Amino acid sequence: MKVIHICAGWEMSNGAANIARMVMEEQRGVGHEVSSATWSSIRNLRSADEVWIHCAWNPCLWWAALWGKNVHWMPEASYDPVRLRYHGWKKWLAGPIEWFSLRRADVVVATCQAEAEWIRAYEPRVKKIEVTDVKRFFDLNHEIHEREEGLSLHLLYLGRRHPLKGVEFLEAAVKEVEGCELRIVSNAFGEEKETVWEWCDVLVLPTLSENFGLVIAEALERGKRVITTDGAPAWSPSASATEDKGDGNDYGGRLVYLKGYRDGLPDERVRLLKKAIEELACKLSVGMNP
Repeated sequence: MKVIHICAGWEMSNGAANIARMVMEEQRGVGHEVSSATWSSIRNLRSADEVWIHCAWNPCLWWAALWGKNVHWMPEASYDPVRLRYHGWKKWLAGPIEWFSLRRADVVVATCQAEAEWIRAYEPRVKKIEVTDVKRFFDLNHEIHEREEGLSLHLLYLGRRHPLKGVEFLEAAVKEVEGCELRIVSNAFGEEKETVWEWCDVLVLPTLSENFGLVIAEALERGKRVITTDGAPAWSPSASATEDKGDGNDYGGRLVYLKGYRDGLPDERVRLLKKAIEELACKLSVGMNP
C-alpha cells in the first residue's frame, strides 16, 4: 500500500511531525510504501492508497484533504477549546475551509478520548473519529531513575516557550520552593538532549493545551518522574478531560497529574504546581523547608 504523510513542517521540534514519523515507521514495518511531504501534487495525492494529514490550520493540509484519497487526519489537539481561543479571530475566518476539509476526511484520528470530544464539538459532521494510542511507541514501564538524597531537586521543562505552555506559572512556583533548581531547555537534540535528561530528576510540563505530550513519554521511558496538568488529557489517569474514565495508570507513582489547572486562575495554577513540587521534594528527601 502506498501512503503519503503531509505536515506543514518537519522540524525535529515539531511534536506533530514526530508523531507522524512514528506512525510512518510502524507502517513501513508492515511493508507499506511510505513517503512524507509538506506539499504534494494532485497526481501523487490521487495515486496514494492513503493520505495522512497532521495538525491543522494550514493551506497545504487543506490541499491534501481536497485531493487525497482515503484521508486520515490527525489534528493533534488543534480543536481544543483553549487553542481555538488562541488567535481566535484568525481561526474564525478560516473556519469554513477547515470544516469543509474535515468533512472530506474519511477518518479523523484523535490521540485520546478528550480530543475525540473536541473534534466532534468543533465539526459534528465528520464521517468517523478513531482514537489511537500513541503510548504504544514507548516503553513506559522502566524502573525509576534513582537520585541521591539531600541534593537539590532538578526540575526540567523541555520545550519551546509559548503562551499555551504555562512556563511562567512554573517559574513563579519554583521561586517559592526551596531546594529546587529549574532548567528551561527549548532546543536540544542528540547528545545534548541526553545530557539534559541525565541531569533531570523531574520533568514538569505545566501545559494549558497539549497535542499529546511526547516529552512525557520520553521522561517515563527514561525512568524519570513527571508533573503535568489537565492540559495534557492523554496522560490523565482518568484519561478524559470531560469524564472521569481511564485506566488509572500513574506509572508506579511517577506521574503527578494536576486537575483544575487548565481552567484555573493564574494564582491557582502557581499554587497547584508549588504544592506538587513541595510534596515530591519531601518524598525524595530533598533538603528543604516545606
